[in-house]
Amino acid sequence: MKTLIIIPSRLSATRLPGKPLLKINGLSMISHVFKKAEEANIGEVVVATEDQEIIDDVKKNGGQAIITKNQHKTGTDRVYEALQKLNHSKFDLVMNLQGDEPLMDINDIKNLNQKMIKNNSKIGTLASKILDKKTYVNQNVVKAITRENLNNINFPEVVNFKRKVIEQSENIYHHLGIYCYKKDTLKEFVSFNQSSNEIKNKLEQMRALDNKIKINIALAKSSPIGVDTKEDYVAIKKIMEYKS
Repeated sequence: MKTLIIIPSRLSATRLPGKPLLKINGLSMISHVFKKAEEANIGEVVVATEDQEIIDDVKKNGGQAIITKNQHKTGTDRVYEALQKLNHSKFDLVMNLQGDEPLMDINDIKNLNQKMIKNNSKIGTLASKILDKKTYVNQNVVKAITRENLNNINFPEVVNFKRKVIEQSENIYHHLGIYCYKKDTLKEFVSFNQSSNEIKNKLEQMRALDNKIKINIALAKSSPIGVDTKEDYVAIKKIMEYKS
């Protein structure tokens, strides 16, 4: 099975405008994510954006990028438009990798791809263990609730996603910004209207669950910080500059 990785990205993020082009070690965040996706070596990688500045930056740093419309409600809708513009007949799986998680582990990306192929799943994603109690109530960190405990081997179903969790239990994990879709499932997903749970919680994955599309989830070895705020950016910059 062939996989295509599409990274949706735009400059007009409400909480941190201009986020994709913020520099870490002299390279924009979006280009860090692109290079990480390429290193995973599971298939072609393309950035999908409505902004020419992002296209220019990605291309200047040796990546592929494609222009998309500016009225998409979610990243997945943008991913689907990009897929339509490419020669998509050769791909079976489409991975949607968020452009604001430059610390995503390459082995986790590979593992998700392998589990999708092995289990013939419709949609797959990743989550990591929650180590800090504050995470449960932090609404910037999305929680995935599973049927059974996650381990290194299984790929169980997600029963729900929440931004804030009051009751803590062992089947609640930190959801990471990555999805892998069967190509037909992606087409089906974007054909549905946004669901009320999706709009209310600002979580596009609820559209799948509300339309009875199963999402399977694998345990990620690492728990990368996504960049939603200025504080996140400062924290991630420190980590990445220290590592280099």
